[in-house]
Amino acid sequence: MDKAEADRKVEESVEEDDQVVNPWQVSAKDGGKIDYDKLIDKFGCQRLQPSLVDRVQRLTSRPPHVFLRRGVFFAHRDFDEILNAYERGEKFYLYTGRGPSSEALHLGHLVPFMFTKYLQDAFKVPLVIQLTDDEKCMWKNLSVEESQRLARENAKDIIACGFDISKTFIFSDFDYVGGAFYKNMVKVAKCVTYNKVVGIFGFTGEDHIGKVSFPPVQAVPSFPSSFPHLFSGKDDLRCLIPCAIDQDPYFRMTRDVAPRLGYHKPALIESSFFPALQGETGKMSASDPNSAIYVTDSAKDIKNKINKYAFSGGQDSIEKHRLYGANLEVDIPIKYLNFFLDDDAELERITKEYGAGRMLTGEVKQRLIQVLTEMVERHRRARAAVTDELAASPIPTQSSCSQPSVSHGLTHAWPHLHVQTSDRPSHIPLIVSTITSRLSVSS
Repeated sequence: MDKAEADRKVEESVEEDDQVVNPWQVSAKDGGKIDYDKLIDKFGCQRLQPSLVDRVQRLTSRPPHVFLRRGVFFAHRDFDEILNAYERGEKFYLYTGRGPSSEALHLGHLVPFMFTKYLQDAFKVPLVIQLTDDEKCMWKNLSVEESQRLARENAKDIIACGFDISKTFIFSDFDYVGGAFYKNMVKVAKCVTYNKVVGIFGFTGEDHIGKVSFPPVQAVPSFPSSFPHLFSGKDDLRCLIPCAIDQDPYFRMTRDVAPRLGYHKPALIESSFFPALQGETGKMSASDPNSAIYVTDSAKDIKNKINKYAFSGGQDSIEKHRLYGANLEVDIPIKYLNFFLDDDAELERITKEYGAGRMLTGEVKQRLIQVLTEMVERHRRARAAVTDELAASPIPTQSSCSQPSVSHGLTHAWPHLHVQTSDRPSHIPLIVSTITSRLSVSS
């Protein structure tokens, strides 16, 4: 491949003029914001309309999640088809994932898991969670052993989110890839040309072949036959993928291939990015600890980070602020409250008062500190109940999961969580398997 071809930008996942959005980089140039309308046009997905949010409420008989009400999840591919199928009495399964590159999750990492938990509870469907420790080993220059260790640590945070563990299967690529899963990887790989994968992902002659060969690994959890111990005989089961919009390139590729292999195209529901403390030019990053609030941060850490680093849209003097009010378009505390303050009326009041200058930046930051401290402390209690044995054992047993430190701690933090014995085939080594051998997709 010549230099001109090697240096070309990503065909679909890079916006040439002012922003870069792909699975490994999200940034806006010259201090600008990510233009989500441009992304929708470029990627070819659809904006999530209020009518679909209303339909979710009608079908599930529960209020829509705050991330739906406030447009955090704002785009989709065939989400309407998932709802059509569900209304006909057809079940589906959820698939999401995490690339473990840090000791603990930050708030941006939590967003898709919080929303996925809501979807699982609302629709009462099974869930598979992929830990792409192989991907991070290749992209982050981590050793295999370090990638596996980070995956185990991240699994604890994921378990602590409170999923229905009778319907949830968490797996590490290093531990699970093989058998039917690998067969599907080969089938996908044969359907995607090198030119196509370069066009989608922007690989160059400097990238090692591990990167070029990775996309099928993230694609095939979209196919139920990749999990024969879960979905045997249910190859027509549909898949819904909640994810951030930077993961869209993987699944555009997958959707192109799926019908050729006899599967439904996976549906997606996609979120905007959780902004860094310093502003909305990109997303919160684990590579910069001062840009992120972690679930391991203490109350003091959270207070210091918000007060010191959270970009404010307030004016530079009280007098000017009272006169002109805050610029809510750039204010990070307001952005974070939009994600995590459940009370719509309170959020509306704060937004109105702050925008008019009647509320000061310090007051808004103080309320945000309270919200985040409570949320992180709740997560910390739940995570403390997840033992090393639970996060690393192939099959958590009923006896090990019924210890007070596990079941009591998790159910205290997440009242709807319950523990159930797994009869998954014992020859499959996994980070954690918390699901029955045959998932019921009819109940």
